[in-house]
Amino acid sequence: MIKIKSAEEIELMRESALIVSKTLGMLAAEIKPGITSLHLDKLAETFIRDHGATPGFLGLYNFPNSLCMSPNSQVVHGIPNNTPLKDGDIISIDCGALKNDFYGDHAYTFEVGEVKSEIKKLLKVTKDSLYIGINEFKIGNRVGDVGFAIQKYTEDHGYGVVRELVGHGLGRKMHEDPEMPNYGKRGRGKKFVNGMVVAIEPMTNMGTRRIKQLSDGWTILTADGQPSAHFEHDVALVDGKPELLSTFQYIYNALGIKSDEEDKFRKQKLEI
Repeated sequence: MIKIKSAEEIELMRESALIVSKTLGMLAAEIKPGITSLHLDKLAETFIRDHGATPGFLGLYNFPNSLCMSPNSQVVHGIPNNTPLKDGDIISIDCGALKNDFYGDHAYTFEVGEVKSEIKKLLKVTKDSLYIGINEFKIGNRVGDVGFAIQKYTEDHGYGVVRELVGHGLGRKMHEDPEMPNYGKRGRGKKFVNGMVVAIEPMTNMGTRRIKQLSDGWTILTADGQPSAHFEHDVALVDGKPELLSTFQYIYNALGIKSDEEDKFRKQKLEI
């Protein structure tokens, strides 16, 4: 059952989402060749707790860490470890925070050092598809409209859209209704209504859409070993239109990137 949020609850969720956004921004400044994902995980846990929240993933379904960290051919749910990142790697960092009984949950795929142009394109197309999907999260549309838009854009670029893993509703639980696949047919699925909050998160593979799982029970990889990208935002449906609760602007500030991609999904300019 879809749980509709009040305006007050949406503001609480915005607070949780922005803690995640700030955490990812802090990590952006630390990511470089030679650093380990386990070190970044420890930094994130301290940062989240120092901001009055609890790491949303730590212990959730018995996950052992605060971040899901998935480099290169890992799609999602990678477990932080002591393997140093290398120049040319990419790494998806998925982060959650729980504050005031509500979750924030979003993700960004980072470049490590100098990345090949074809991988940069994968990241750009995947991130662009996120906003294309968000644009379809509006009154009059259904779940399938978001999935269709993401799928068409990414497949038109020759990439594989993961089917087994999907976005989701968000609130007092990390995973609520509705499921938000990154594929689908227009006009299908549950109808969108004001007060819904969802996490939209395209997961796009450079090659096949097929995946496999490591024996650790968590890590998901591409079946052909090619790179995968993952971007995620928390979005509320307010006055019939999508409104971002999360932001990548803290990341962009750390990396010196200028972007206006989020502007159309905000009622007012976000103060960073």
